[in-house]
Amino acid sequence: MTSVVSPGKMAAALTELWSPRVVAEVDDAYIKVARVQGAFVWHSHENEDELFYVLKGRLRIELEDRTVELAEGEMFVVPKGARHNPVADEECHLLLVERKTTQHTGDVVTDKTRSVAEQLN
Repeated sequence: MTSVVSPGKMAAALTELWSPRVVAEVDDAYIKVARVQGAFVWHSHENEDELFYVLKGRLRIELEDRTVELAEGEMFVVPKGARHNPVADEECHLLLVERKTTQHTGDVVTDKTRSVAEQLN
């Protein structure tokens, strides 16, 4: 990527919920945007951390030992191996930073699972 992008505008333009799109690459990581609402799925990423940054709205990340509440402009890193379930009571726009090896729904497969190829489109 060699052009200026607006992650907020790109997230707002997405038509499908919980279906991230890659907007940039930094070394071995993808920068993604997503529109989310409702509950996602409990999952973990055994070998990868996952950064959530709220562009718009609020996000709750349920972890096994606590719940993290994020407001617009806040971020949280889910550590590798931690089971988590992102939840947005109302529409929320996210910027995500994940290694290129990170599987969308980690150790589970559901109807919400998107392949890396689908996220690159």
